[in-house]
Amino acid sequence: MGGDNETTVAEFLLLGLSEESEQDDVVFGMFLGMYMVTISGNLLIILAISCDPHLHTPMYFFLANLSSVDICFSSVTVPKALVNHMVGSKSISYTECLIQIYFFITFINMDGFLLSVMAYDRYVAICHPLHYTLMMSPRLCVLLVAISWVITNLHALLHTLLMVGLTFCSHNAVHHFFCDPYPILKLSCSDTFINDLMVFTVGGVIFLTPFSCIVVSYVYIFSNVLKMPSTRGIKKALSTCGSHLTVVSLFYGAILGIYMRPSSSYSLQDTVATVIFTVVTPLVNPFIYSLRNRDMKAALRKMVLRC
Repeated sequence: MGGDNETTVAEFLLLGLSEESEQDDVVFGMFLGMYMVTISGNLLIILAISCDPHLHTPMYFFLANLSSVDICFSSVTVPKALVNHMVGSKSISYTECLIQIYFFITFINMDGFLLSVMAYDRYVAICHPLHYTLMMSPRLCVLLVAISWVITNLHALLHTLLMVGLTFCSHNAVHHFFCDPYPILKLSCSDTFINDLMVFTVGGVIFLTPFSCIVVSYVYIFSNVLKMPSTRGIKKALSTCGSHLTVVSLFYGAILGIYMRPSSSYSLQDTVATVIFTVVTPLVNPFIYSLRNRDMKAALRKMVLRC
């Protein structure tokens, strides 16, 4: 390839989800509304857990962390798209794009790890209730979250550094509303074999390890629940897992269909699935956990009455 076509790309153009201006205005309104609800909903969850001593338990400690990550996750992608629309620009600098990729990978992985830790917490609560306090000590809870942060940041750093080593040619238009790693890889005129290999190996381990832990935890949970003598006990046990299973289904259902295959096969249809776990999942998480959780509803009610 000629030297003229291998000039360093200084910025990328985020084309968004629609190329028609009228539809773009509708998408902007939807994204703005969903982002505001996401921030306010997750902040309410965090405040309710912080203010209610009855919710100072491992399960709600992990839920508060999940809400914090969801706020950060949405804030990595959505605000830039909203600002670009308001100023009439589609550009994002090369450096900003890499930063967005780094934190996107970090927070998406943290969601998976926290969902895995929450599944383990439910396993201990249902299968070993008498030893719950001992097994889920505050020190262990903090350690699990800290280890998750270390792993996710190292994983994000690996993929970002590999991205830095790629050469981008004259094409810089991204058919997305943020710097999703796969659409960016498709723009590179370098060989992306190593990047794809890391996605399948390291990325596969990072994604599938928490998922496997969730599956194993629920296998033990359901096998234990089926041994319970009363239907009331079964319903009570399953009610504590329903919200978590709903979130897991939304999150992993969208991710596994996109990132567990070569970047060359990424298509515009995949952007819909990406929107689900980048915008919709952080939005619905507060409602799923608050509407289906009696303790959360009580805590939120108390907090509203105090105000």
